[in-house]
Amino acid sequence: MTKKMLALLLLAAATPAAAQQDMSKVEVRTEQVAPGVHNLIGAGGNIGVSTGPDGTFIIDDQFAPLTPKIVEALKKIDDKPVRFVLNTHWHFDHTGGNENLGKAGTLIVAHDNVRTRMSTDQFMEALQQRIPASPAVALPVVTFDSSTTFHINGDAIRAVHVPHAHTDGDSLVQFTKANVVHMGDVFNNTSFPFIDLSSGGSAAGLIAGLAKGIALGNAQTRYIPGHGAVASRDELTAYHAMVADVVGNVRAGIAAKQSADQIVASKPAAAYDAKWGQGFIKADVFVRAIHASLTKKR
Repeated sequence: MTKKMLALLLLAAATPAAAQQDMSKVEVRTEQVAPGVHNLIGAGGNIGVSTGPDGTFIIDDQFAPLTPKIVEALKKIDDKPVRFVLNTHWHFDHTGGNENLGKAGTLIVAHDNVRTRMSTDQFMEALQQRIPASPAVALPVVTFDSSTTFHINGDAIRAVHVPHAHTDGDSLVQFTKANVVHMGDVFNNTSFPFIDLSSGGSAAGLIAGLAKGIALGNAQTRYIPGHGAVASRDELTAYHAMVADVVGNVRAGIAAKQSADQIVASKPAAAYDAKWGQGFIKADVFVRAIHASLTKKR
């Protein structure tokens, strides 16, 4: 498969979401993950929610046309306004509501690299898609380097940067008291991972990010992925093992001086294809991204 064909496959998979088609039919559903912590499911990334006496705190905000539905769903949990939104990374299916919320007075927070990417035009090579810079009101107002903590609603909500994982601006968000961790797209519980190389993502960083998520929790921790169902620590550990195994297989092929096409033909992710190969990222796409990451000169 050529690089151009790969890009077209990824673009075909992503275009419906990216184009925000027929958002009028999207239903925003709510599930409780722990006392005071919920997950909102609509179109785009899962939205983590903390509610309580100090106001509403959310993680990511999906697409702009969904903001009214998201706000309505939040009001059914707690009628206080959204005080904070924390973006786990810069991608448009996680930050599309920033502008609407920013105009409403919500304080937007993210890693330094999220603001950098959102404030300038971006080109996602894997999707062959140019993303224009966001308006000023949509940009994170508060940014951080390695970590930051919100003391809100009786909990300490800690955001931790994991370098060069899904992108270069990924944050894992730990609800310390509630024992919940929002993983952003470092953990996609619907398919093989999307390593956005043009946004600074890498195979090694993704493995390290998943390991960090595991280390933040315990046997009782609930993990909200960027996409898909809320998971247990055992399920996250299995996902981490899968990624590490496939990366190891690709690394072995590179060491044996095999080309990218030869490595893809050897099916290094075959053992996991039935479970993880039916979603957004297919096995061959994942393998090629790993190869590109491992052979990229930094």
